[in-house]
Amino acid sequence: MKMSFLFNNALVLVFIIALQSCAGDEHDHKYKDSDEVVLWMSTVGPYHNRQETYNYFTLPFCRGTKQSIGHYHETLGEALQGIDLEFSGLDITFKHDVVSTQFCEIELTEDNYQALVYAVRNHYWYQMYIDDLPIWGIIGEVDEGSEVFHIWTHKKLDIGYNGEEIVDVNLTSENRILLAPNIVIPFTYQVTWKASTVQFADRFDKYLDPSFFQHRIHWFSIFNSFMMVLFLVGLVSMILMRTLRKDYARYSKEDDLDDIERDLGDEYGWKQVHGDVFRPPTQPSLFSSFIGTGCHNTTVAFLLILLAIVGELYTERGSILSTGIFIYAATAPVNGYFGGGLYSRFGGKHWIKQMLMGAFLQPLAVCGTVLTINFIAIYYHASRAIPFGTMVAVMCICLFVILPLTMVGTLLGRNLAGQPDFPCRVNAVPRPIPEKKWFMEPAVIVILGGILPFGSIFIEMYFIFTSFWAYKIYYVYGFMLLVFIILAIVTVCVTIVATYFLLNAEDYRWQWTCFLSGASTSVYIYVYSFYYFFFKTKMFGLFQTVFYFGYMAMFSVGLGLMCGTLGHIGTSIFVRKIYSTVKID
Repeated sequence: MKMSFLFNNALVLVFIIALQSCAGDEHDHKYKDSDEVVLWMSTVGPYHNRQETYNYFTLPFCRGTKQSIGHYHETLGEALQGIDLEFSGLDITFKHDVVSTQFCEIELTEDNYQALVYAVRNHYWYQMYIDDLPIWGIIGEVDEGSEVFHIWTHKKLDIGYNGEEIVDVNLTSENRILLAPNIVIPFTYQVTWKASTVQFADRFDKYLDPSFFQHRIHWFSIFNSFMMVLFLVGLVSMILMRTLRKDYARYSKEDDLDDIERDLGDEYGWKQVHGDVFRPPTQPSLFSSFIGTGCHNTTVAFLLILLAIVGELYTERGSILSTGIFIYAATAPVNGYFGGGLYSRFGGKHWIKQMLMGAFLQPLAVCGTVLTINFIAIYYHASRAIPFGTMVAVMCICLFVILPLTMVGTLLGRNLAGQPDFPCRVNAVPRPIPEKKWFMEPAVIVILGGILPFGSIFIEMYFIFTSFWAYKIYYVYGFMLLVFIILAIVTVCVTIVATYFLLNAEDYRWQWTCFLSGASTSVYIYVYSFYYFFFKTKMFGLFQTVFYFGYMAMFSVGLGLMCGTLGHIGTSIFVRKIYSTVKID
């Protein structure tokens, strides 16, 4: 009864998170004349380190005279991304212009002077929000070829409105002042309201970069990948159909021979391992957990891409992450169903252990990485440090939503898809694996298996990396859906061919081989991330470096589990098909 109560409360919590991710800010984006418009100060940090951000007021800036108001995290994604908003104190009202007005001043002590000089030298920028519209500005500038530092002290805001809605915000930084110790610096602001013809639904279009994301190179890469898919699918179909036809003809001829002639004949090929091909792999519990997690990741990725296409999730702070967490929790039965069902077909007895492993395998890996980064963020006093309350919320989702739903999926999988129905029975004694050429070894197949899948997506990886690690908003989710489908097809084709050659060499260890062959795509992506870090960015410092490679490791592992699972599912269908259509004594 208590468990049911906790489960229901946790499920309600997840639904609230999802609903809040689609909600507005503190209001419904509708204003009347003279209504208060809040300018939120968000973060500040070095331009080349996008994720190394700090609270705006960690630098010696001052607030306006208006009474401060609080801000809460509307979404879990906003809290996890370190978006911490504080009221600027500036008096802004809807459709009311404000002439240049001083709102505060600071005395530049030696400590304050050194802090601002460090910020200007490292090209610190800051981010603000008005009505959920982001605004960016630069702290100051340094004269080229000298150690003379200046700071911008005047903020000029040009705000466009259409009826009762704010549709455009522009910031101009003015009044450059030379930094020097023991001076008093006044800060001023100015607000100008202008009528605009921009529709509210189109107000985020100015932040998008069609010339980058819809460049002809992007279109060419999609076309190139699509042609590679057609070629690969045609080649695989032709080779396998012709080769399998010859195999079936040879095996049919052997079936017509008597026992003495068959013994004297030269039997070889994939038919010889029919008694071992459906033997459970080593570490069946771990393998089943990988497959269940991969199915889960595939479902989450597909649904999230579809929702991003339909809902334009990039327009709300933290909405993509919040929606992703909700989908991950809600689709947890997929993990249990496929992982638990596969483990049952393998004849596994310790299903509770497998269920727990499948439920927490990926969350524990992610939490371990994030906690490591979090300790460094706390040391740096960065805004990316995740609050303790947010950690508790994530833990509650894992314990009271993901775990029970995974258990439901496991029970369904064991009862509905847990009976072994292999077309060949498994021999009691494993067949010895004959020697083969070096390039037919599973390790070589695994290493080579990820090249083509990576080749089909590496251009798209550049656009995704740039949107996350640089200052671009990714919005072409239709491209991403096409690349997702292309990646799935290429991975399945490659693993089928690899498995056919492995079985033809009379090596029946195909389960792990096809999974790791597809998963090796992630190794190439992680290696590519090193190239991107050193040659495409100017990131520096311990925090940003650890953040980059930590999150790239999590992304690569998640994608590897998905690719490995897609390869295993496609290969399983192929193996069952070829062994169900050949006569086995």
